Amino acid sequence: MVDVMRSIKPLATHPSELKLILDGSSFVPYYEQIVEQVRGLIKRGQLREGNTFCSEGEVARFLRISKMPVRQAFQKLRSEGLLTIEKGKRPTIGSGQMPWDFQQLRGFSEEMKRRGLTPSAKTLDLEVVDATPEVTMALRLSSGDKVYRLKRLRYVNGGPVAVVTSYLPARVFHGFEQHNLENRSLYSVFENVYNRKLQWAEEVFGAVTADGDTATILETTPGSPMLIVRETTYDIQRLPIEYSVSLLRGDRYTATVVSVRKSSN
Repeated sequence: MVDVMRSIKPLATHPSELKLILDGSSFVPYYEQIVEQVRGLIKRGQLREGNTFCSEGEVARFLRISKMPVRQAFQKLRSEGLLTIEKGKRPTIGSGQMPWDFQQLRGFSEEMKRRGLTPSAKTLDLEVVDATPEVTMALRLSSGDKVYRLKRLRYVNGGPVAVVTSYLPARVFHGFEQHNLENRSLYSVFENVYNRKLQWAEEVFGAVTADGDTATILETTPGSPMLIVRETTYDIQRLPIEYSVSLLRGDRYTATVVSVRKSSN
């Protein structure tokens, strides 16, 4: 391979001078090289939250490469909450955490696609089990009722971000195990396969630490902070059809809730 070292000095968007270098002799893809260097700049404080960053086009032109690896780098940084990109505005450096808006009833895939990210999923386990007291209460089941327990690992732009365990009434979702759920929105299956139109959800969220198994799955360290979300989803008949427990990496996500004060008149 030809040894190519290219440097970049972005023009007008940041008071500091960035120095990104691509090594053409390295086996590390260009987009990963860009991501690692931007991470380093943020870690060292040379880039701070709220600072304006270069556009994809500026980075590509200065590095004399196509936009594709730059776009991949931007997507990865965005998935980690390190870069904020809004339509019609220049990119800015983020906090390293992605706010999750609990005011909107969206599935994981829908939420990620709305942000311009690429979601995917891997099924870790799917079986029919007896409902625990917690699940029985949440789904308003009778004693002895069975549920599907679906455990999935959720990815954003190829990186693991959450472990989600969903419980579904077996009597409602007959034959659920026959469906391919790898890269399909669960809400889409509810609405388009089982004709259970969704209306609202209740969420209870808090903070926990990752145990050994969860840390391994999410490629983080045991004891690292996690956002836990317990959610009960209802259809338009106001019947609970899913109870889920989600563990999200605390270094990637924060909870965002808007509270509105009602008039006392």
